[in-house]
Amino acid sequence: MVGPSAGGTRWSVVVSLLVAAAMAAIAFITVQQAGCPNPGQYVARGDGYELVGGCVEPNDLPIAPDAVPAPQPAPDARSPLRP
Repeated sequence: MVGPSAGGTRWSVVVSLLVAAAMAAIAFITVQQAGCPNPGQYVARGDGYELVGGCVEPNDLPIAPDAVPAPQPAPDARSPLRP
């Protein structure tokens, strides 16, 4: 005899698999419609790697605001480490 929780567990597994299959299909369609003929490649340059080619242009990226330097703490005349 099957207990009451076995049917619920089976149902949740089926629903989980259907959701996973739907998400995989959406991801596949999204990649197919991306329209990027040149995905780019990583090239070793100097001390790291650089992405050459691809569909992202420098103007597509947001510009980070200029960093504001953190305020320096006031010097403490009582500090024993101060020269």
